Amino acid sequence: MRYERLKERGEAYTNWLDRIPREQYALAFDGGYRWGHMTTNLVECINSVLKGARNLSVTVLVKATFYRLNELFTRKRAEADARINAGHVFFEMVTSKLHANQRASGNIQVSCFDREHEVFEVREMSSGVEYAVDLHQQWYDCGEFQVDQIPCRHVLACCANQRLDWQVYVHDVYKIDQVRRVYRARLSWRNPTTWPAYHGPQFVGNPFLRRVAKGRPKMTLFLNEMDTRMLRGPRRCKQCGAKRHSWSRCRQ
Repeated sequence: MRYERLKERGEAYTNWLDRIPREQYALAFDGGYRWGHMTTNLVECINSVLKGARNLSVTVLVKATFYRLNELFTRKRAEADARINAGHVFFEMVTSKLHANQRASGNIQVSCFDREHEVFEVREMSSGVEYAVDLHQQWYDCGEFQVDQIPCRHVLACCANQRLDWQVYVHDVYKIDQVRRVYRARLSWRNPTTWPAYHGPQFVGNPFLRRVAKGRPKMTLFLNEMDTRMLRGPRRCKQCGAKRHSWSRCRQ
């Protein structure tokens, strides 16, 4: 639908879009590699961990990164253990979504085509739309499972009809036990006095690269055509026409 809207505005838009692989911008064609998330800047997730450790010497930078990651691993490991001890199997987001799908699966009619290969046909009573469900191949016409790797309402209806365990169709990435395995690693730090002696060149920090404490920090981003506001020239005063100040701070 949105593609047709772009085509109405001009074929140049769709021609530009056709040159980009669909799996790079369309969630329906990503092959289930993003787990329902549309983001291209995953490194920002650990930005809070390394915040404040920039512009330091190499030794201090490595040491600060180690201690902060060690604290993060310890906290996440304790949270995962607490969730497992409380009887939680999946994330709260996944559990709430599964409950919503279970409530919606009550208004679906299921027809079993092949019990051995787990092939079904489901029909929504409200809209009359029919879908094919292949549990063995984990393929469904609605496409929700291929994107999120979580059983949709049609899959839950088929599992309830044939008394199958729906938890086997939830990917392991949503299980808290898998998260605990990620943060199970123990980080160790050797005493610096036991390190081998360094006989290489001595590096001296450039004092001009030190961040100034006063004033607004200087922007170091590489601007493109989207940053139209930042690409504008310096601010001009409406009173005297000079640059670098506004009319409220004009000396004239």
